[in-house]
Amino acid sequence: MYQVPDQHGKLAVVTGANSGTGKEAAKRLARAGAHVVLAVRTPAKGEQARDEILAALPGARVEVRRLDLADLSSVRAFAAGLISEGRPLDLLLNNAGVMNVPRRTETADGFELQMGSNFLGPFALTVRLLPLLLAASAPRVATMSSGTASRARIDFDDLQSARRYSPTRAYAQSKLADLLMTVHLAELAARHAWPLLSAGAHPGYTRTNLMTSGPTLNGGRPGLLESLLYRIVPSQAPEQGAEPLLYAATGPDATAGGYYGPRWSMVGPTKAIPLPRSARDKSVAARLWTEAERLTGVSVQP
Repeated sequence: MYQVPDQHGKLAVVTGANSGTGKEAAKRLARAGAHVVLAVRTPAKGEQARDEILAALPGARVEVRRLDLADLSSVRAFAAGLISEGRPLDLLLNNAGVMNVPRRTETADGFELQMGSNFLGPFALTVRLLPLLLAASAPRVATMSSGTASRARIDFDDLQSARRYSPTRAYAQSKLADLLMTVHLAELAARHAWPLLSAGAHPGYTRTNLMTSGPTLNGGRPGLLESLLYRIVPSQAPEQGAEPLLYAATGPDATAGGYYGPRWSMVGPTKAIPLPRSARDKSVAARLWTEAERLTGVSVQP
């Protein structure tokens, strides 16, 4: 079991922290002494997660704030709230996501839901919080991808899957986009001599409600093959599945642009893994970053 190093005096934001890997990551960071912000779409669920964490860790510093990554106005309000308080942000864990939505659905801003929630929302959040991150001494941004990213490519002609929609293809593209964001943020940090470390992770096959909440959205249901695979593919609990993200966020040997996942692909202890070939193309990463700036209206200030 990965032991999170001492985090006393640090402020951490964990998105999607009401359940699964997000809640586990928040709990482990709080146990290590961090002040943790549970950034959640539904505050009532966040309050329940906070109460569970406090029951296990009396005296932990945990708070709940609303954040809907599928709504750029919510991202703006969340970031503005933190910025107004002025405290440097040490850790941003981009964990929240939605998976395999059966029918094409749009966010409040007209983005395909998986691309909007999994990539464009986290992109806007990360860029908006950069001033607070760069005010910290050794900030990190850890972004959760997926093993499915290795089977994806970025379709710049149909980024929102408007011409042709496949739940699994849209999900995989959004998670590849997360990796490309991770890579380009590391490039920007190196170029500008920022102290920021940007690293990626994937949880393997971890048993969380991600597997069911997306496929059942809008009255959908997982297909027969999908349901069967959920039962027979080796899987692990969130306690193990959260570790790659925690390592990216706090590991002493984590590297800029590094990628971390389970030793045996689907399950196992965390190890450094190679980036998929599709995530290594820096020209694609730069082009996607520029497109994300255009779509979200959020850009890095010189």
